[in-house]
Amino acid sequence: MTDDALAEQLDYYRRRAGEYDETAYGDVATARERIARLVAGMRPAGDVLEIACGTGLWTEALATWAGTLTAVDAAPETVEIARSRVRSANVEFVVGDVFSWTPGTRFDVVFFSAWLSHVPVGRFDGFWRALEGFLAPGGRVLFIDEHADVRGKETFVADGIVERRLRDGSTFRVVKHFLEPDSLTRRLHRLGWDCVVGRDGDWIRGEAGRIPPAAQ
Repeated sequence: MTDDALAEQLDYYRRRAGEYDETAYGDVATARERIARLVAGMRPAGDVLEIACGTGLWTEALATWAGTLTAVDAAPETVEIARSRVRSANVEFVVGDVFSWTPGTRFDVVFFSAWLSHVPVGRFDGFWRALEGFLAPGGRVLFIDEHADVRGKETFVADGIVERRLRDGSTFRVVKHFLEPDSLTRRLHRLGWDCVVGRDGDWIRGEAGRIPPAAQ
């Protein structure tokens, strides 16, 4: 079921690409201001990897801080939009599935927005093990996602699976696990990560780094 749901989730985001900004953010100009403020607070410097870059609104803000920025998404339609939006010389776009993609280098920062809640429970631990391999020594993982308080906006059809509808009326199953900060930090600590999570309205913002082996 997980593989089927992930395949359907990708199909959903490929087909949603053209309407994503308006349906996800509404007022894009206001969203840009909020995104710029949050990214500035995180200070993602050095070589940065952005996972699930989508249409590039976060990429746009990250590019102003990063030395180099590699932006990855499995949906070529959203990558094309992001590419047209962000033309900074320090940005490279890649079409790739993060569950199987390997970068061939390490990064000072790995960033993702509205992605962690789409990672199936059964792949959560493996995803964070992969992140460890993506990071340079002393590197940081930065993330933004939705708080568990807003889970009522979704229509759950199974545990961790919601139904989403596009403007054309088509429906899709999408993986969705809303994040509760305390349980998230405890789970990551068990995996060897020190994580601090704050809140910005209906979003959470987190920063995680590996706990040194001697301190585990």
